This record gives sequence, structure tokens and C-alpha cells, in this order.
Amino acid sequence: MTIKLIAIGKTDSKQLQELIHIYTNRLQHYIKFTLDIIPDIKNVKNLSEKQQKEKEGELILKTITSTDVLILLDENGKQFTSIDFSVFLQKKMNAGNKQLVFVIGGPYGFSESVYQKAQGKISLSKMTFSHQMVRLFMVEQLYRGYTILKNEPYHHR
Repeated sequence: MTIKLIAIGKTDSKQLQELIHIYTNRLQHYIKFTLDIIPDIKNVKNLSEKQQKEKEGELILKTITSTDVLILLDENGKQFTSIDFSVFLQKKMNAGNKQLVFVIGGPYGFSESVYQKAQGKISLSKMTFSHQMVRLFMVEQLYRGYTILKNEPYHHR
């Protein structure tokens, strides 16, 4: 199985980019992982919230295949402990899924077409985080999940 994380817009912070890179490299020891950045949509001032979500949704759906398992990072999604998340990852691997795709949406969330295509939603917290921070948190939680599955000391039980 491979894991892909899709996010809208680039990360401006060099420090965040560096931390994301560190955890991405660590994660590569356990699973094939890619972080795909969809460029910000131009001229969003001229678009309604719904139009922006639709345009972002079209770009997101272009990056996935019909066999991908699509999981959205959404404030209304299921919350996991880190151990429960590792169990979730193990179940996806055991199911023989070829690619597991997590998506961080734009500032207004996802279009209806993306919600319809998704097989699940995950919430990292009841708090709101910047989309740039969520990338780091998600990559770190993926890494943590795999260290839990391998019974390695990164996560202290």
C-alpha cells in the first residue's frame, strides 16, 4: 500500500517545510508516501465560497484514481487516539488497498463531489488548525502510527 497526502496551496513557512520534510523522510522507512500540493486557485476574490470549493474539488478529483481509498481531513470526521489511528492504518493495509489518500481541503472545506467520492472523514481535533499546520500534524501522526505498529519506542504507551 502507498499513502498519499493531498493539500491545497504551498506552505510559506520554511520551518514547517523543514519539519514536514523530516517526518516525510522518517515515514519512508515504513511505507511509500507522497505529499502532493495542488496550487492555490488564482483570482479567488472573484469566486464565491461554493465556486472555490468546486474548483478545488475538480483539482482534487483529478489527482486520484477509482481504486484509491479517499479519506478527508474534516472537522466533522471521526477522531482517533494515535493507537486507534494505527489500527485504522493496519486495517487499510490488511484490506489490500493499493493507495490510501488523505486530503486536506482549502479554507472552505470540500465540494459535494469530493464528499461523495470519499470513503471516510477524519478529524485531528475539535480545535481549528491552519491548513499548513495540519500537514505537519498529519505526517507526524502517520509516522507515529507506523512506529506503534512496529512496536518502536517513539510513541510511549
